[in-house]
Amino acid sequence: MRQSQLFTKTRREAPKDEEAINAQLLIRGGFVDKLMAGVYTFLPLGFRVFKKIENIIREEMADLGAQEILMPSLQPKSNWEQTERWKTYDSLFKFTSFYSKIDYALGPTHEEIAAPLLKKFIFSYKDLPTAVFQIQNKFRDEKRAKSGLLRGREFFMKDLYSFHRDEKDMEEYYERASKAYERIFKKLGLGDLTHLTYASGGSFSKYSHEFQTLAETGEDTIYLCEKCGVAVNKEIINEQNVCPQCGNKNLKEKRAIEVGNIFKLKTKYSKPFNLVYKDADGKEQDVIMGCYGIGLNRIMGTIAEVYHDDKGVIWPESVAPFHIHLINLKPENEKVSGFAEEVYVDLKKSGIEVLYDDRKETSAGEKFADSDLIGIPLRAVISEKTGEKIEIKKRNEEKIKLVSGKELIKTITNF
Repeated sequence: MRQSQLFTKTRREAPKDEEAINAQLLIRGGFVDKLMAGVYTFLPLGFRVFKKIENIIREEMADLGAQEILMPSLQPKSNWEQTERWKTYDSLFKFTSFYSKIDYALGPTHEEIAAPLLKKFIFSYKDLPTAVFQIQNKFRDEKRAKSGLLRGREFFMKDLYSFHRDEKDMEEYYERASKAYERIFKKLGLGDLTHLTYASGGSFSKYSHEFQTLAETGEDTIYLCEKCGVAVNKEIINEQNVCPQCGNKNLKEKRAIEVGNIFKLKTKYSKPFNLVYKDADGKEQDVIMGCYGIGLNRIMGTIAEVYHDDKGVIWPESVAPFHIHLINLKPENEKVSGFAEEVYVDLKKSGIEVLYDDRKETSAGEKFADSDLIGIPLRAVISEKTGEKIEIKKRNEEKIKLVSGKELIKTITNF
């Protein structure tokens, strides 16, 4: 992509109404635009990052055998009354239709839709187990939308719902889903920082599990077992003051950001909708459920929070908007521009995602500052000084390597 054709612009100063590092950097870099508190537009660069995150998640869900669907955001009051959450879910956006006078909610989650949906297709033990997932926008009436993309009023979430004959089958799938989450965070570049964390199970079970990414700016406090990597959320530390996995009593207090969670719903949502199946003896049994969520906005915000310096974001290669940032420092020079155009075309033909800074009225200093702010993993510079050579450096390193145009592709793949 030619940077001269990118309609968005970078900003030198952070928005005065944004305190969170992720929001400041993502707005300055032209990744997102703030419409109002807790609501953001994904701009071209940000949407490319979003789609990379989405695809990593989608691949792992498919490997779990889950089938992708898309459920409505608009949900009827009657479904929420059946689960007795219409009056108790404190962040539910509610409104009444002007014409029908029927009450609706904008979906903050989809248990109330998934359970009655699967009731139409599950009849026998032969129909189980099964699982469905979606990647969709959610709406929550947060008392105070804060922390940029980490806590919004409209945001995207991947939610997976699994349906089972018994708890044993659900437990097995739950463990597989947990491992899939570990792979997801590793692919996102957050693996070393993200820990399976024991949390309250609410009315579902004794414990649920969160995936918490260590970050000094995190809203959550967790107690980490540095021996085996498992953590305990502060909310249950009094009842679980030792590592639940290895028994270690020396847990370290850490700040973290919750990036995912998994719950053993059991019959919490199947019973209200009479979601049952007939077993091999023809007897009706309750379907056992599990649910598994990951916030995509929150992932993007978390990456910006943990991978940045005073110049901008440093994107992991797997989610970066482009693989390499090609910068032409002398676009008015025909020889330099001719060489830069050849390199740009070669990169594209090789299937390498490249953002080409071909802007003519931008100084070298501005181009370098924008490159650091945008945070693409590799930078390649062409100038009068380098001639028919190209300067390559990693975003997070100062070391520069000088290569020829013919060596470029091989160098990039091995750099």
